[in-house]
Amino acid sequence: MSSNTVPPASVSRQNAEHYHWGKDCDGWHLVKDKSLSVIEEFMPSGAREVHHHHTKAQQFFYILSGEVMMEVEGRTTLLLAGSGIRVLPGARHQISNPSSGPVRFLVISQPPSHGDRISE
Repeated sequence: MSSNTVPPASVSRQNAEHYHWGKDCDGWHLVKDKSLSVIEEFMPSGAREVHHHHTKAQQFFYILSGEVMMEVEGRTTLLLAGSGIRVLPGARHQISNPSSGPVRFLVISQPPSHGDRISE
């Protein structure tokens, strides 16, 4: 590392940009730049996103705790903690939490999906 390079700062939910979405859902921008987005999200029991797709962004959803149902192009998959699923650009998808407990997961988008969402 050169003497002019500043080491990267640690990022967490405590210092990341926070936002609310849906009904009682939260998100934290862990990485937010023009080529990559990494968001940690929280969904309470019973919450769900609306069906949508992205024209440019591919996404990877990785479950940190809890479990979700992920529908991609009409096919539903149960995702448990420690598993994930890739969603390609143009694929219609929806994440939901039908379980009795909350869920935390990462959404990694390349390029970032904000502004690239088409709700259905």
